[in-house]
Amino acid sequence: MGHLSKEGVHNMFAHGFMSFAAVCVTVACLVIIGSFSLIIYNLSIFVSDLEQKNRILVFVDETYDTAEAKSVGSRINLIDNVREAVFMSRDEAGKRFIEQQGGGEAYQGIDASTFRDRFVVTLEDNSKMKETVEQIRTLQGVAAISDRPELADGFTTIQRMLNIASIAIILVLLVVSLFMISNTIKLAMYDRRDEIAIMKMLGATDRYIRFPYFVEGFLIGIISGAVAFFLEWGLYNLLDNKITEIQSLRLFYVVPFAQVLLPTAVAYGAAGLFVGMFGSVMSIRKFLDV
Repeated sequence: MGHLSKEGVHNMFAHGFMSFAAVCVTVACLVIIGSFSLIIYNLSIFVSDLEQKNRILVFVDETYDTAEAKSVGSRINLIDNVREAVFMSRDEAGKRFIEQQGGGEAYQGIDASTFRDRFVVTLEDNSKMKETVEQIRTLQGVAAISDRPELADGFTTIQRMLNIASIAIILVLLVVSLFMISNTIKLAMYDRRDEIAIMKMLGATDRYIRFPYFVEGFLIGIISGAVAFFLEWGLYNLLDNKITEIQSLRLFYVVPFAQVLLPTAVAYGAAGLFVGMFGSVMSIRKFLDV
């Protein structure tokens, strides 16, 4: 095992150009797939955050005093799809209305009794807004509800489209990447076909021949995964800085790389190892028939 492992390391450096080409192609494919996956992930987070800002206003019966109004909120919070129901008193509603109107003197004399106590309700799943609104409407003390189901439906549609598009494009990129990597490794094996044929004629078993290439594929995979990960890290931070610097792009944001560091590292490592080892073992099969 030690001898064959050393042979695998030696083969990698002995055929340096082809090994370098295999690493470069693997890194390029991993970075393309990884970058697209992270972009889709950030878009999904962005859409989800916007979706959470689509809240429901539940107005309490104006005959209820503050204590009775707050009791309505406890019943709203018991509904399954409700994440949070925040109470807003008449006074708070009046102050917020004046602020939204620019705080002009014309609005300063508005009496708080003009407004109703209300709850700002955030849902767990906005796709179930209609059903949840119907449940809230049946509660005693609820006078009216202000909701925007068409906006919730729009966010749900966008989220579904993102999921379908991301799966389709990632699969296409994965197939193209595997094809490119497989061809690169096959070229490397073709360069060594005479070496493999001589070993076979000298009595070497298929397992004996395969193992050094398995080791070589392992090394190519782990190096490619590590290089792709650190390259992705740098590109991700560069994009984050550019978005921060450009005023018109501040509406958008990306999650800190620290939040996705571990899953990204694991994904790059696993993908690099799979491509390197599987590609090497599968590509050598046709050259073993001498």
